[in-house]
Amino acid sequence: MKNVVPKPFAVWLTGLPSSGKSTIARTLSKKLEEFGFKVQILESDEVRKLLTPSPRYDERERDYFYRALAVIGKYLIDNGINVIFDATAHKRRYRDYARELIEKFIEVYVFCPIDICIERDKKGLYKLAMEGKITTLPGLQVPYEEPLNPEVKVDTYKENLDEIISKIIATIIKKLIE
Repeated sequence: MKNVVPKPFAVWLTGLPSSGKSTIARTLSKKLEEFGFKVQILESDEVRKLLTPSPRYDERERDYFYRALAVIGKYLIDNGINVIFDATAHKRRYRDYARELIEKFIEVYVFCPIDICIERDKKGLYKLAMEGKITTLPGLQVPYEEPLNPEVKVDTYKENLDEIISKIIATIIKKLIE
C-alpha cells in the first residue's frame, strides 16, 4: 500500500501590528515540526529586507511585496514545505491572492484590541506613528481590512497561547482531510 502524504498547506496569520502573530507563528511552527511537518515561516519583516531593502510602505510597494510573498509561499508549497505567513497584509486582496494560488489555505485572524497592541509594541511602531515619524501604520494611519470569513479567529487578549494553537491545529487537520 502506498503512503498517502497530505498536500502541503499555508496558514496566513493576519492582524494588527503587535497583535501576537509572530508568537503564534513560532509556537505553531514548533508544534507542527514536532508532528513531523516541514514548515517555513515567511515573516514579513525578514522577507521585506530582501525584496525591498529600503521600504517606503506605500501602496504600490505593498502591492508588489504581498504578491511576491504569496508567490514565494506557493513555490515552497509546490516543493512540499508547509508555510506560515506571519504578515499583517492589511488589505483583503493581499490574502485573497494567496488563497487563489494555494489550494490548502487557512486564514487566521489574530484579533487584539488596538490599545493592547499599543501596550505590547516592542518595535515602537505605534509610538513612531503617533509622533508622525511613520505615516502608514495599518490600523492606526491606514485601514486594516479584517477578514470577512477567516477559517479561524483567535483573540490574543482573551485566549491563551495553548488554546490558540489548538484551534489552529484542529483547523489544519480538518483542511488536510478535505
